Amino acid sequence: MKQLSRLALLSACALAFTAPAFAANEHNHMHDHGAMVMPVAAKASAMTEGEIKKVDKEAGKITIKHGPIENLGMPNMTMVFRAKDPAMLDQVKQGDKVRFTADKVNGALTVTKLEVAK
Repeated sequence: MKQLSRLALLSACALAFTAPAFAANEHNHMHDHGAMVMPVAAKASAMTEGEIKKVDKEAGKITIKHGPIENLGMPNMTMVFRAKDPAMLDQVKQGDKVRFTADKVNGALTVTKLEVAK
């Protein structure tokens, strides 16, 4: 009888640990509504469209009016970024349409990749 009680207790413990994980997984799928869930690495590398408003080569900064930046959780806005590589600033001028990636680098919002939109 003791073995049966132990087996029942072990089964209950196993169910207690797996049920919440299963329920959370099912919950995510039930409310997905066909939306594609993007892996974190893909979000970080997704490029954002924007327009150059100002280039400050001396300060190593660039002002961009941009769409949502998914990996930073930012909505559309205009803001100043540091340039990871100062040579990026030579590639663009005010009014250029661009695609870029940005991230926090040493606590500063930084453009890590920049290309003129075609």
